[in-house]
Amino acid sequence: MALQSKHKVDASFSMSSMTDIIFLLLIFFMLTSSFITPSGLPVNLPSSEASDIVMQEVTVTVTKDLRYSVNDRIVGRDEIKNELTTLLEGKKGQVVLHIDKDVPVEYLVEIGGIAAKLEANVSIATKPYN
Repeated sequence: MALQSKHKVDASFSMSSMTDIIFLLLIFFMLTSSFITPSGLPVNLPSSEASDIVMQEVTVTVTKDLRYSVNDRIVGRDEIKNELTTLLEGKKGQVVLHIDKDVPVEYLVEIGGIAAKLEANVSIATKPYN
């Protein structure tokens, strides 16, 4: 005696709605990533062979006219040590330096020394060669 069900269930489903959602997410992330700027002040970064992406906890920016900012907040040169001390207090953080390529090296060394004294890892932001 053969028992057969009168209601057959179709196990397949349409993937067209899934591809629409993925396409919309792709467009969203492509558009929003173009609006992200690396820092508040415009700097012309130096080029390098290897340009790694580093998680930025604290960013220090120095423009060619020697304007300073810490995490997009404009500060004076004498305030940098206090700002970094406050931001890195009690933890070993990551400091990324966005220094314009026309800024003399002494300013880079000064800020890098402050961050190193606070036991932070110091990285210099660069752009890859074209």
